Amino acid sequence: MFNISGQLADRLKKRESVTVPYLQDIEKEFFDLVANGNVADVRQFLESQPDFNINVSDFQGVTALHVAVHDRNLPMVEYLLSHPDIDPGDTHLHAIRDNEQKIALVILDKLNELTMGLEFVGVTQSSDFPDDTTPLMVAAQCGHFDMITFLRNRRHSIPKPHPPYCNCEAVCKIEREKSDLLTIGRMRLFAYKAITNPAYICQTVDDPILQAFNLAHELKQAASFDREFYHEYKRLSENVAQFATDLIACARSVEEVEVILQQSTGFAHSSKFLYPRLLFALSIKQRTFVAHPNVQQLMSSKWVEGWYEWKIMPMWMKCIHVAFRIVLLPVMLVVVLFAPNSRWSKRWQSPVNKFISSTASYLVFLLVVFLQSNIDKTNQLRGPPNTVYVWILVLYIVSYTWASIRLCVIHGPERYFTSAWNWFDLIMIFLFILTFMYWITAAIDVRINGQLELERKYWHKYDPTLIAEGIFCWATIMAFLKLMHICQLDYNLGPLQLSLGKMFKDVGKFTVLFSIMMLAFTAGTCKLYQYYDEMVQTDDQSKMKVQQASSFVNFVASLKTLFWALFCMSPIESADVVIENLPSDSENETVINQHTFTEFIGYLSFAAFTFISVILILNMLIACMSNTLTKVTENVIVEWIFGRTEAYVDYMLTTTLPPPFNIVPTYVGVQPVIEYLKIWWRPPPNKRARWDINHCCFIETTEKETSDAFDMVMGQLVQRYFRKKEKQETENEVERLTKEIVELRSLLRDALTTD
Repeated sequence: MFNISGQLADRLKKRESVTVPYLQDIEKEFFDLVANGNVADVRQFLESQPDFNINVSDFQGVTALHVAVHDRNLPMVEYLLSHPDIDPGDTHLHAIRDNEQKIALVILDKLNELTMGLEFVGVTQSSDFPDDTTPLMVAAQCGHFDMITFLRNRRHSIPKPHPPYCNCEAVCKIEREKSDLLTIGRMRLFAYKAITNPAYICQTVDDPILQAFNLAHELKQAASFDREFYHEYKRLSENVAQFATDLIACARSVEEVEVILQQSTGFAHSSKFLYPRLLFALSIKQRTFVAHPNVQQLMSSKWVEGWYEWKIMPMWMKCIHVAFRIVLLPVMLVVVLFAPNSRWSKRWQSPVNKFISSTASYLVFLLVVFLQSNIDKTNQLRGPPNTVYVWILVLYIVSYTWASIRLCVIHGPERYFTSAWNWFDLIMIFLFILTFMYWITAAIDVRINGQLELERKYWHKYDPTLIAEGIFCWATIMAFLKLMHICQLDYNLGPLQLSLGKMFKDVGKFTVLFSIMMLAFTAGTCKLYQYYDEMVQTDDQSKMKVQQASSFVNFVASLKTLFWALFCMSPIESADVVIENLPSDSENETVINQHTFTEFIGYLSFAAFTFISVILILNMLIACMSNTLTKVTENVIVEWIFGRTEAYVDYMLTTTLPPPFNIVPTYVGVQPVIEYLKIWWRPPPNKRARWDINHCCFIETTEKETSDAFDMVMGQLVQRYFRKKEKQETENEVERLTKEIVELRSLLRDALTTD
């Protein structure tokens, strides 16, 4: 028994554990002396122990030099660094993280004494920092403004990381061959955390807002590409975007906001628009920046351009203005053509008046569409309709086509086709053009083949007139649906319209699942009941007849049955198998056969499809749409203001005359074309007329944009930002200390009461 217990004890002693360093008693004594902060005691200890390892560390990798650095004991740090065997390790990074500039300077100088340039080399085997972490990375991540300045003066820098979707030959491919993907991803994320800090951005670029925009957009793309670190990249993108918003929030006047938004640096394709920086923010979806009250105050003033009465008008008065503008449109054409610089002409060039004119003209267009859609078809002849409305519609569609082309040239296809409403307009215009083409085809068919007065019931199923009517039906629907675009500007209706658009995206995603489900069940059941198609079964007693339903007899029938089952409109009898009566021995009776197993499979498939699609997927879709509605509602003001600003910009870039009058060339419309051709023919030293597939025609500024006003305003915004941030940190610290004092007072009162 004694031997067994002894063997068990030996095994327990020999059991392996994690290998970490443990301090001996003499090493603990040395650590205590360093923690006490008396340099003389530490010197006496080291002189009495000449073979003592001064770089000894505990199980956390902490050395005596770490203790001195964290205690902010500069004399102790200087003494330990004077020891010939000292290894600074990553202590300079700890000093930088604690914002101890003097201690960091001493350690960096020591590193240079050991090896010239060692201070610039990233550390390895650190318990606190990833491999290859440099001093400036730590200072930038912590946001120590003075420390960043100190290190940059010593020529420290942070190379900008390549985004995860980069596959360049010079850097990325070589890194992937030498290192593992986890190390590369972690180091890239660590570097992004450094270069996205506001303190680092403000010291490395002269336009922090532009840099914040670019980094936010790049990080958003990185989050979409590198899903493993999606939340980290998304959080960094939101933080750096919020920094740009906080900077514009420090503006104290409309003039300062205007100076910032007028910068075209980084977005040279927006020379037509007054505020290129705002257009850039819209392009890369910087919603919080665009929706900030300072930016919106400027946009509201430019929207009305002095006509403040429009903002305070009741809705019925605004509707009267729109109705009166319908009568005024021909007068506007004459004034803009012959007096482009008159007071009335300039007033009609304001964005809100462009909106009123466009709305008034569109209402006339809808009236014409409605009248054409409701013509009497009782005695309609083959061929195109012989009404005056057709020619008005042609004029309108030509003018709307020209307006879309003009806006595409101004924005460039890259931005133009990112707007859902632009796609909506293009589809609507295409349907009207297709209608006109089939009307022309019908006219040619009548001229060639005759049969003009042929009665409708004898027309071919693909008669051009019938096709034109069907396409015109959908074109009319889309034309009236565009009224929701006007609702986008209203405070009450705009958020609802925005929520509807967001939920359509959810429907689109779930359509993929529905399609797979429909394809699977349709492919399995498409020929299951083919043999029984059109069979009729007669009951011998009641003589009632039952015909086989055309449910699972072919692919189209199965698809139709399953599709309408989604809306509970397919009868349950769709899965019945009906077999015609079979002859029997008796002349008065027949045999009724039942293919029970086939019918069971049909019912099982029908029930499984109904259960999976209707109960599971549809309810999941409803839950997802409710979640989307909740998200939009939580951020409804920002989302709605962002969408409204996009509409503002489009109206600011449209012509003074709405369709169909916009096809008449005016001075204001022709002047940009003349300017572009002039620069293209004889380019000045600082401008070039450019064209590419993404941005169409634009004027590029070759020289870097410089503005003393911008530099002054940006400097003031940065100063106010850091002052505000410091004040918030001080208030938080005071609040924390106050809370601790209150808690301590409560503890003392309780202790005294108990005694």
